Amino acid sequence: MELICICCPLGCRVSIEKTADGFNVSGNTCPRGKDYAISELTAPVRMVTSSVPVTGSMDKTVSLKTDKPIAKELIFKSLETLKGVVAKAPVKEGEVIVANVLGTDVNFVATREIEAI
Repeated sequence: MELICICCPLGCRVSIEKTADGFNVSGNTCPRGKDYAISELTAPVRMVTSSVPVTGSMDKTVSLKTDKPIAKELIFKSLETLKGVVAKAPVKEGEVIVANVLGTDVNFVATREIEAI
């Protein structure tokens, strides 16, 4: 498998193969590339972004992100947890809007402040 490492601006082309002894990783210029490649092959994770409606403000929505990466296979299920969620102004940047998404200890947090009217 070949992928591009996103750990730093270099964007190394990293090749990874599963072997009897573990993994053979090549093409990385730093140790983070090896860790990234192994993680992508064994348990890929992603940060998730979205938005929800907000009441009590001139703004109509507040943007959200996960505070930690979540397993790639849970992305769409995590987004489903936002259905019906409405934030109430005022909202502080970093405020938890949905806690412990799918029991993963990952939270959806506001990415900006929303003032109340």
